[in-house]
Amino acid sequence: MADLSSRNPDWWRQAVVYQVYPRSFADADGDGVGDLAGVTARLDHLATLGADALWLSPFYPSELADGGYDVADHRGVDPRLGTLDDFDALVAQAHRLGLKVVVDLVPNHTSHRHPWFQEALLSAPGSAARARYVFRPGRGRYGELPPTDWSSVFGGSAWRRVPDGDWYLHLFAPEQPDLDWSHPEVRADFRTTLRFWSDRGVDGFRVDVAHGLAKDLGEPLRDVGGIGATGEEALPLIAPGSHPYWDRDEVHEIFRDWRTLLDTYDPPRAAVAEAWVPDTRRALYARPDELGQAFDFGYLETGWDADGLRRAITAALAEAHTVGASATWVLSNHDVVRHASRLVLPPGTDLDAWLRSGGTEPATDPGAGLRRARAATLLMLALPGSAYLYQGEELGLPEVADLPPEALRDPVWEQSGHTRKGRDGSRVPLPWTAGGPSYGFGPGPAWLPQPESFARYAVEAQSGTEGSTLELYRTALRLRRKLLQGEALAWTPGTPPGVLDFSRAPGWRCLTNLTGEPVARPAGELLLSSVPLAEPDVLPPDTTVWLG
Repeated sequence: MADLSSRNPDWWRQAVVYQVYPRSFADADGDGVGDLAGVTARLDHLATLGADALWLSPFYPSELADGGYDVADHRGVDPRLGTLDDFDALVAQAHRLGLKVVVDLVPNHTSHRHPWFQEALLSAPGSAARARYVFRPGRGRYGELPPTDWSSVFGGSAWRRVPDGDWYLHLFAPEQPDLDWSHPEVRADFRTTLRFWSDRGVDGFRVDVAHGLAKDLGEPLRDVGGIGATGEEALPLIAPGSHPYWDRDEVHEIFRDWRTLLDTYDPPRAAVAEAWVPDTRRALYARPDELGQAFDFGYLETGWDADGLRRAITAALAEAHTVGASATWVLSNHDVVRHASRLVLPPGTDLDAWLRSGGTEPATDPGAGLRRARAATLLMLALPGSAYLYQGEELGLPEVADLPPEALRDPVWEQSGHTRKGRDGSRVPLPWTAGGPSYGFGPGPAWLPQPESFARYAVEAQSGTEGSTLELYRTALRLRRKLLQGEALAWTPGTPPGVLDFSRAPGWRCLTNLTGEPVARPAGELLLSSVPLAEPDVLPPDTTVWLG
């Protein structure tokens, strides 16, 4: 049985971590936006669910140019979400309920409203204030061209010109200027931030864009020629560790420094890297003298395909084993289409085009999507390692693909020239009750419109209802905690095509039928099934079972 006690330094290795996007979780003050008091009031939901930890997405002061990831003060609370006292109350209540607290850390950039950047804008080119960021003169006869061809992840150039002619780097939105991590003040300030939250009782950190901190800023700056300009997909085309701004070898010295600090606490503070890098590079971030764990998105990115999932699972376990880390499993988060919709889309579907169509081209079957989502969840929860759940998936929420353009808040929509609808469909506020102006999210309407269908997904509608997705999650997490031993699995030889079958110590087994036809179910005590079984010796399509 997994040891998740409060003093266990390895609590994170097989924990179930529940991600809360605060603005969409629960609204306590009635302004339409979720807040820290709302989270605190609903923490019993996480405890009843069976989660081990709460991961809190950014709650810092922000103008929301990127959903809170444009941070104006890394050691503050956005007044719209509460106060530091509210944060302390949240941590205290979480700990009373036996929940660890993990917070998002955003070290690659600040908001353009951060005092440092405001000081930089008021200072001259070449000044000490600008040295904390990446300012450069432009190219061209009059400096009218960006310093390099580097591209923003959100589209367009990664450079923005200021009135005095200098350009600054922003690998994300223009409101998110990149910090220069070679600057000693930057490093010292984030050490202070790590201590600040750790001293307030935070148990761990999720590190945003961990692969982006180190940059090759030697003159002259290098163009990338369109190769790997915006993300992971072309990194293998450049020598590992040598891309101008992604996944550089120098980044690991930063995290070794952090680990030294985090290990001064008892128990040591945990950390997990968000690093969109090739598989062969991800484990570097998870080394025990660095962050200790890194998100592996291979499971999320693999479609409903048995061979593909087996390869992704095997690779993730092997990769984590090489550095003594545990694997991580994710199906949904605040940046991707919810898996209750995604898993039922045909292979190769252009998700941007699907969202632009309002989720109609191609049309999806919500019932089939939910069935696959439930099966995928039981498969994930049977795997060795940490499972990261995203708020609302325990309700079976689908993607809200038909948000009207006027409701969209994600900067991707504008910066892509209205070609990418963005991530708002996965951030629609949660339904807690079957009625009310925002289905119990708050006393008034929510900041993003909720569809009428949310009534049937509400916590109130599913709690205590036999066979509901919420009750499936509660049962699975309760049973998982009892069953977990060790961090290994054994694939069953001779498994039929389209079926995943593996065993875990001390003698339980997980089977998933990803085919379109029923298959024979092996003998064994039925511990749990993703859907009710009409015939005890048959495993229907799109179904996972746990056997004793």
